[in-house]
Amino acid sequence: MNNQHGKPTPIGGPIMTPVMKICLTLAGTTAVMLVYRFIVGLGPVTNMSDGHPWGLWIAFDVVTGTALACGGYSIALLVYVFNKGKYHPLVRAAILTAALGYTLDLFGVIADLGRPWLTWKLPIFFWTWNLDSLQLMVGLCAMLYAAVLWIELAPVFMERWEQEDDKPRLQQFAKKWTPILMRAMPWLIALGILLPAMHQSSLGSMILLAGPKLHPLWHTGWLPFFFLISSMAMGYGIIVLETMWSRTVYHRYRETSILSALSGTIAVVLLVWVGIRLMNIVGTGKLGYALEFDLYSILFWLEVLLFLVPAIILMLRPARSDKDRGRLFMSAGLIITGGMLLRFSAYWFAFQPGDHWNYYFPSLFEIFVTVGFIAAEIAAFMYIIKRFPILTGRPSAALPT
Repeated sequence: MNNQHGKPTPIGGPIMTPVMKICLTLAGTTAVMLVYRFIVGLGPVTNMSDGHPWGLWIAFDVVTGTALACGGYSIALLVYVFNKGKYHPLVRAAILTAALGYTLDLFGVIADLGRPWLTWKLPIFFWTWNLDSLQLMVGLCAMLYAAVLWIELAPVFMERWEQEDDKPRLQQFAKKWTPILMRAMPWLIALGILLPAMHQSSLGSMILLAGPKLHPLWHTGWLPFFFLISSMAMGYGIIVLETMWSRTVYHRYRETSILSALSGTIAVVLLVWVGIRLMNIVGTGKLGYALEFDLYSILFWLEVLLFLVPAIILMLRPARSDKDRGRLFMSAGLIITGGMLLRFSAYWFAFQPGDHWNYYFPSLFEIFVTVGFIAAEIAAFMYIIKRFPILTGRPSAALPT
């Protein structure tokens, strides 16, 4: 490994910082609110209805949140499938983000279910599965992928526990299971690439079941492909934002060279997405809908631009030094916003249940719960990188400028 990156090490430092206290307060309040939600049901605390049975908790916490967690999937493709070893310093942080994102996705689903206490039966009662159900595919893939991610991340914890001389049982456990985990890692990596691909494409397939209730600009057989490819782009984008943030906040070495190479891959993925999206609209005779200049056509063109603009920026002038990191950061933000808009449009904005249903907008309760989930993920991320070897590189002050 390049000496600039070095061996992954814990960040260290105090845990209960002001940011951590705020995040824990929000997460704790959300936990209390969810208890109330389970007592009174969905009706009194959400603005969902029979016409809009899926709200913010599905559109953002599940459909968008899992796409943002696809950094682990994207990096695994590059490192283990395309053999791009130069991206290896990003692997642990990407897998951690994915594990936290998919875990909170499961909590989001549980919060939204009518009978959440039966969730545990899904992976176990296989003889009752409806094999024609897309929701079964979505649920199983999310559960299995979350489990696989934490197992993939287990060597990180084992590495720390092996050094715990004052905890002999924990040390012995780590020494026993680490070799076993490493032998199983190729199979886990394979599952870690297969499961999110199935999950993201299934999310695109599932909303197609709405039929004519979904606006024609989003009702296309290519939607599963658009969801999958955009999740890869969003995964790359979140890696850029996360890496730049953690390196800046914790004063680690800036991975500008790695992120620069990564930006070229992002640009290609985005251009493929934009090209196929536009050809599909023209080829299916839906160009007229895109030229009506109503809300839906505006959302469509905004979605396309949010992918096209960063692709052009990154293609014309790739990031080469720290001076370019602001442009790289902005491009990553645009990519993530575009992917979020695609998912919000399909699952919310472009969903038309009929004129007799009021327009859905989330209640304050729904919004606060979503904020609490995000706060919990941030708190967990900060705790783990401070106590376990996730980030590579020495502090930037110790490196030559």
